[in-house]
Amino acid sequence: MANKESFIAEVQAGYNFSGASIVLGGAMLDGASIQGLQIKVPLRTMNRHGLIAGATGTGKTKTLQVIAEQLAANGVPSLLMDIKGDLSGVAMPGTDHPKITERCGKIGVTWHPTGASVEFLTLSGEKGARLRATVSEFGPVLFSRILGLNDTQGGVVAVVFKYADDNSLPLLDLKDFKKVLQYLGNEGKEEIEAEYGQFSSATAGTILRKVVELEQQGAEVFFGELSFDVHDLIRMDENGRGMISIVRLTDIQDRPKLFSTFMLQMLAEIYASFPEEGDVEQPKLCIFIDEAHLVFQEASSVLLQQIETIVKLIRSKGVGVYFITQNPADVPESVLAQLGLKIQHSLRAFTAKDRKAIKLAAENYPITKYYQTEDLLTSLGTGEAIVSVLNEKGIPTPLAHTLVRAPESRMDILTPVEIDGIIGRSAIARKYNQVVDRESAYEILHEKLAEAGAVAGKQKPAPKGKEEKSVIETITKDPLARQIGRTVARELTRGLLGVLGLGGSTRSKRKTGWF
Repeated sequence: MANKESFIAEVQAGYNFSGASIVLGGAMLDGASIQGLQIKVPLRTMNRHGLIAGATGTGKTKTLQVIAEQLAANGVPSLLMDIKGDLSGVAMPGTDHPKITERCGKIGVTWHPTGASVEFLTLSGEKGARLRATVSEFGPVLFSRILGLNDTQGGVVAVVFKYADDNSLPLLDLKDFKKVLQYLGNEGKEEIEAEYGQFSSATAGTILRKVVELEQQGAEVFFGELSFDVHDLIRMDENGRGMISIVRLTDIQDRPKLFSTFMLQMLAEIYASFPEEGDVEQPKLCIFIDEAHLVFQEASSVLLQQIETIVKLIRSKGVGVYFITQNPADVPESVLAQLGLKIQHSLRAFTAKDRKAIKLAAENYPITKYYQTEDLLTSLGTGEAIVSVLNEKGIPTPLAHTLVRAPESRMDILTPVEIDGIIGRSAIARKYNQVVDRESAYEILHEKLAEAGAVAGKQKPAPKGKEEKSVIETITKDPLARQIGRTVARELTRGLLGVLGLGGSTRSKRKTGWF
């Protein structure tokens, strides 16, 4: 048996923080919990990102729920990506149970049934406040990726974006992009080639078909206005508790590119919009990405590098990003190295490949004389995990086998009536669910081409000595077009993120089988 006294002393010293912290659970040794020996996470280091991993049914979702509700209680808002649809219960108080009382007694915490203040968001047909972004805000690289384009086709997309920016043609939704692309492949081909070089009509046609395919996947519902203002993610409720925003994604599980691309765009938008914070006593926002492998699958090397860059830099904005997945191997090593908080639930060892993955997972944690980490990973009970966090100086704490505390909110999903009630009271839903389709590139080009066709039909010769204005010159002289250009087609954030098309906009700030 390991030396219990030295273990207690080491854990007490390692998890004794001077600033505010949240209690994650209680320490265990030799399969038994140690009364009142708490495992905590300092709020000061929660912008250093994290990982919650483990096989299906081991308690990942409940751990996420505990962290989100404890952050909310400390005034920290969070954004939860709900792929499986099992996080909505955080909005309602939980129900007491003898096993909850027993678990809380072992950990040394009290349990009060509490529901968090929740906003439901959606990218698709699910109920909730609409998350939208304009085509311009996606940028050419992300937009090309969601279309599955090669480098040559992506270059044409970049030209379309550049042309639209230079000529004050707002790309708000997919029909705007299609209209500009069609114009440049036909009436505007001579003009675009004079300014930007050869423009292939055949390539433009291929891209157009890809856009149509995207529309058939339902993507038109989240391209457009009103664009979601990421500052709405960092609100408090009337009691000073952080709001929990839940993005309901159950109906796009078969469309991982849509989800991952939008997630990357949102991270880039947050990075571009939030001010530098430096070291903060607690994070401004924590983002939890469930089923994180959807973000990384089929990602190119350029995009993987961009994710790593965002994860490295976004913590200076006071934002923590947490990946939830079945196996740590789902997260690229370059990103995994940036994750300060690691919570590993049980892993299964059914095959040789599984055993190799478990060995690799064990190597991600601090060396300890109290556990055989590789063996422990396969014997953890439901609601147990091995944990290592960063202390206030950024040093990893001792590895601890942890009995995770029970959520104080409901450990089950909400009913449709309960969800409707929350959405019906939401000011955010009323704000973003209004339909906006104002004049943009589609309407401007359509109108101007119609006028040009009417003039050509009359066959009036142009006055001598005066060149006939091009369609685009006419557009840029139009006061309404200039106004739209000033308010919508803003300069994308360039530099480190913008050079890869991830800069975002610079718009104005506006079942409980757990026990």
